[in-house]
Amino acid sequence: MKQIRFFLDFVSPYAYLAFEELPRALQGLSYAVHYVPVGLGFVLRHHGSLGPAEIPAKRDWTYRHVMWLAHNRGVALDMPLLHPFNPMALLRLAVATDPRGEPNRYVCETLFRHVWVGGADPTDLARLKEVADTLVPQRDAADESVKAQLKQHTDQAIALDVFGVPAFEVDGKVFWGLDALPMLRSYLEGDAWFSDVNWNASHAVPSALPPRKP
Repeated sequence: MKQIRFFLDFVSPYAYLAFEELPRALQGLSYAVHYVPVGLGFVLRHHGSLGPAEIPAKRDWTYRHVMWLAHNRGVALDMPLLHPFNPMALLRLAVATDPRGEPNRYVCETLFRHVWVGGADPTDLARLKEVADTLVPQRDAADESVKAQLKQHTDQAIALDVFGVPAFEVDGKVFWGLDALPMLRSYLEGDAWFSDVNWNASHAVPSALPPRKP
């Protein structure tokens, strides 16, 4: 049985759509999913990237695109009252529900829908208390051990060269994005294309751009 690490952040609508799509995309295959919350902002900062919502034109397109994708797939999605927002409270709550910091699917579903269904403010303190009461975390979300586990998850993602969410890691290979789910399925089915020769061929392509200044 293949073990998949699903790196996610509840602030990402693409991570939400991938979460909803995953069971259907991999139907009939033998696998287990480990849900790993990470701080997307820290991942982007490490790679020197801006989030889609930080570029005005891309922000408009992203929201338009995810709403259409949800409509096309029959998935409930309402833009939250505020976006982007600081998702740290939700990430820490997710980590606090499990000793290893790996929330189960129910926890992730509850937190994704807290953000992406209903169009409310995901940072509203009353709503945060309500969702925490529903999930009954094993630790205080403000505990230092929770913060350390979330940082560890984020550091692990960066070490794997994860540069955004959703990202799926299996056997050391990372598949990025909602549209990578068919590729992930093909790998799990044993497609011979995924030999090291093909997988690593991109490394041999030279770049004509000058090195980026630090």
